[in-house]
Amino acid sequence: MQIPQPYLLFLGDVTDPLSAKTAKGILQWRPQMCTGQFRLTEETVSLDITDLSLAEAKERGAKTLVIGTANAGGFIPQSWLATLQEAIELGFNIASGMHQRLSDFPALSNAANIHGCQLYDVRHYDQPLNVGTGKPRQGKRLLTVGTDCSVGKMYTSLALENEMNRQGLTAQFRATGQTGILISGTGIAVDAVVADFISGAAEAISPDFTDHDWDIIEGQGSLLNPSFAGVSLGLLHGSQPDALVLCHEIGRAHIRHLPHMGVPTIESTLEANRVAAKLTNPKAEFVGICLNTSAIDECDALALCQQWELQYKLPVTDPVRFGVSTIVDKLHSI
Repeated sequence: MQIPQPYLLFLGDVTDPLSAKTAKGILQWRPQMCTGQFRLTEETVSLDITDLSLAEAKERGAKTLVIGTANAGGFIPQSWLATLQEAIELGFNIASGMHQRLSDFPALSNAANIHGCQLYDVRHYDQPLNVGTGKPRQGKRLLTVGTDCSVGKMYTSLALENEMNRQGLTAQFRATGQTGILISGTGIAVDAVVADFISGAAEAISPDFTDHDWDIIEGQGSLLNPSFAGVSLGLLHGSQPDALVLCHEIGRAHIRHLPHMGVPTIESTLEANRVAAKLTNPKAEFVGICLNTSAIDECDALALCQQWELQYKLPVTDPVRFGVSTIVDKLHSI
């Protein structure tokens, strides 16, 4: 899918700042594509950007109203439907990363048909896909992988894209999850793809290219997570990465949501991903490790990065605290 930009970020009536993480991510990584924010109440969480009405945002060129919040269960509240329908009637496309589909609401679907607008349910993917082939294709690719879910793979991918472009290596972020898709405006949510087609989806996300240097492919799950290893393996095979970056959270006691499963070691994660990646790209190698060190202070974090660099013979950094320039420096020679 290709979501028209720029966006108006819809925050509904949520008051928990954590619920607005999707909108915050879009604003952080693509501020130039954000016309403003639209809130239903004064108490709604704010992104500290311009509040606009639907009509004002349309006049400023906004093309898509993006639901920038998440809730438990991923449902679209009934109290939002009138606003969403009004937006469609003004000519807005609507994009949502919720589990519940926009297209499940007949009033919204009918309005979109009448006004020539699109409803983008980015967490779902209904288009035909081919199975993966493992056939080599042009262009260089980097894939982020992790010791677990939610350890910073999307953040690291976007930070690498920014730093590579800053250093003169032209790079494009390839989204594989709903928030990443809303940030980039395109991609496939691979966790919504039938298992047989995950590697094919990765091939479709990053086909042959010669017009830039690197594709940075957002990783999902973890190869050593018993719940989500399948999607991780499909991405590894379909991405055919030339370079891999491992993401890990310091201080995590166990696999997320699985207290009976310990977090795998760095050594075992590096080895498992390296072996799996080499099935479709025998030259695949790790080029760095990115850590979420928010559980320790910055001085200890820097010392840990330096210690791990000696231990693993790779650049090691926290992309939030220290950036990713040392990893990108290594990519110039690939």
